[in-house]
Amino acid sequence: MLVLGIETSCDETGVALYDTEAGLLAHQLHTQMAMHARYGGVVPELASRDHIRRAIPLMEACLAEAGRTLKDLDAVAYTRGPGLGGALLVGASVANALAFGLGIPVVGVHHLEGHLLSPLLADPKPDFPFVALLVSGGHTQLMAVHGIGQYEILGETLDDAAGEAFDKTAKLLGLPYPGGPMLSRLAEEGDPRRFTLPRPMLHADSLDMSFSGLKTAVLTLVTQTQATLGEIDETTRKDICRAFQEAIVEVLVTKSLKALGQTGMKRLVVAGGVGANKQLRAGLDTAAARRGLEVFYPPLSLCTDNGAMIAYAGAMRLSQRSPAGSFGVAPRWDLTTLPRP
Repeated sequence: MLVLGIETSCDETGVALYDTEAGLLAHQLHTQMAMHARYGGVVPELASRDHIRRAIPLMEACLAEAGRTLKDLDAVAYTRGPGLGGALLVGASVANALAFGLGIPVVGVHHLEGHLLSPLLADPKPDFPFVALLVSGGHTQLMAVHGIGQYEILGETLDDAAGEAFDKTAKLLGLPYPGGPMLSRLAEEGDPRRFTLPRPMLHADSLDMSFSGLKTAVLTLVTQTQATLGEIDETTRKDICRAFQEAIVEVLVTKSLKALGQTGMKRLVVAGGVGANKQLRAGLDTAAARRGLEVFYPPLSLCTDNGAMIAYAGAMRLSQRSPAGSFGVAPRWDLTTLPRP
């Protein structure tokens, strides 16, 4: 079965072709990062318009890359939600129009299910069951994953997602949008011993997390540093970045290990944009190796939003005889309400 996947949930247009026998054949991605940078954040109307411009050319490029045509498609999958309503409607419109015109099934995919299953596109890939750490700009959750559609939330952030905290902290430090990736790069050159920031809820009994207080602690540190030194120099900025990243990583690693211990599972899957963070990967790999556990990640190119994860999730749903969908979007959509195949 050859499935075309379309992702338009926020500020990246992703299109991919996944074959259930041959694997991922092609994927194309356009990011709107430069367009939104001047506004310091995503402008929904601009995002929607750009998806309209990009979707069809990316689809054509994908088909050309794979040496296939529209007539070769067996199904179309698109991101139904959650996400920006207008952006989601673009993907839904393109997918449903294609499917109707070609007389093939269309399936609306949950964006987070796409992320959760994206490590299954890697080699080696994990077997079910596993604990999943979904960590991105919009979500930070720990889940027990027993199979396709079998998701149990173990813990989640009570306020800011980890990626959101990265971006907001970067803004406090005067870094351009989107600041999270730049903060991570600067942290690699920072001194981990100069500053110490709190680890919110690190020792709490639950698996829930909180990162808004950490962001406030950075603001306090920045204010105090400016009062003492005047303008923050580049070395100080790097050291603050390192202290912030150290705190985030310790919380995520500790909570992930606790989730594995509570469930008795031996496999951890990491998905979402923050899953590309080098220090987080190193921390998880080291901690897991000491305990005889396994950690799996999607390929770096598939950590952020992309069409490949949507094509794959759609293919899995259709191959297990999940009913094909119809036109519609769900800007707010609880992952635990997904039906089992």
